[in-house]
Amino acid sequence: MNRKILRLAIPSIAANITTPLLALVDTAIVGHMGSELYIAAIAVGGVMFNMLYWLFSFLRGGTSGLSAQACGANDQRASTLVLRRSLIVAISAGLLMILFQQPVFNLLSWFLDADRETSRLASTYFHILIYGAPAVLGNYAMSGWFLGMQNSKMLLWVSLIINLVNILSSLLLVYGVGIGIAGVATGSLIAQWTGFAAGFLFLRRYRLTHVTIRDILRWKELRRFFSVNIDVMLRTVCLIAVTLWFTRAGSMQGPLILAVNTLLMQLFLLFSYMMDGFAFAGEALVGRFVGASDWSDLRLCVRQLFVWGTAWAGIFTIIYFLGGESFLGLLSDNSQVIAASREYSVWAVSIPFAGFAAFAWDGVFIGATMTRGLLLSMFGAMAIFFATYFFLFPVMGNHALWLAFILYLAARGLLQTVIFLRHRWQ
Repeated sequence: MNRKILRLAIPSIAANITTPLLALVDTAIVGHMGSELYIAAIAVGGVMFNMLYWLFSFLRGGTSGLSAQACGANDQRASTLVLRRSLIVAISAGLLMILFQQPVFNLLSWFLDADRETSRLASTYFHILIYGAPAVLGNYAMSGWFLGMQNSKMLLWVSLIINLVNILSSLLLVYGVGIGIAGVATGSLIAQWTGFAAGFLFLRRYRLTHVTIRDILRWKELRRFFSVNIDVMLRTVCLIAVTLWFTRAGSMQGPLILAVNTLLMQLFLLFSYMMDGFAFAGEALVGRFVGASDWSDLRLCVRQLFVWGTAWAGIFTIIYFLGGESFLGLLSDNSQVIAASREYSVWAVSIPFAGFAAFAWDGVFIGATMTRGLLLSMFGAMAIFFATYFFLFPVMGNHALWLAFILYLAARGLLQTVIFLRHRWQ
């Protein structure tokens, strides 16, 4: 079981680590173009796409659980239908984004409230890169399907291809052709569609069965497909609400606290890359065991996921306790920010043990398609976050924000534990 978990987790972790490179490469290229406005425009444009695509991350999670169960049941027709439905939803949503790109941009620009010149440059970036929406969402669907088919290596290969093409094409268009921020956007656009094409080529390794439009639109199966995905989408909305408020609450306390919180949050993101890999392994394996009605292996898989989670939580806690400040020093040379972060470092050190259960259970719940429990636990945890923040902030200040975040992570894991144990497993 440990070998099965690691075979899926390690490529997923590597893919997770390479994912931020797309935005990092764009930022690094414009950082040498001579004006801070270019960096600001890329930052604003990047946040716009993060907000837009984050809402559709259910295409990966929902697809992985359903396809993993079809894989466990050895039902090729069902796995093919999951893929077709996910791709239809992904491409349709991407085309709608392109069709309504101007009102979407206006809404996001209003929300982010950038200055006029930054907004103008961000508009150029946005209106080029939006044509990659069908490819990005299509990659979400295919990534979830590959994971459900117990093949996380494909996630890594597609991610590497996208990043390599992005680096080469963006450098050529910016420094070779000389078209500035439009070159950065076009390079990323080329990379997104190249990754989508690579995913389709990888699909040829699988023997997909022939299905008709009538099969795809069969109401009973379609209802389950949308039920699972809507639960995951609403859960993502709750997650976005907590994340955006955490950033907003830091911003309201001034630039120093915002910088401190942003730096310390990188410790959470680093841990999340590791635990997400094991969550992805849980999605694939638990879904497979549910599909095969293999309840003994399902229980063993859950137990070993928590063994790995506990081990990594211990390792990261020690690393953050002993070397957290050194890591922050790699991210910033601002001595004032580093010094101010010491007051809140205890919260960052507590992240691994507070959060590892939530990551592990997320994978288990998605694989078992217990998405209603996933949503309810997230909603309960979000309520605890906001209640703690609003009740204690007048007394504790920024410490209340971090306490609320830690309780939110712990509550997710605790509530999911209760829901899982109350479920009747045969």
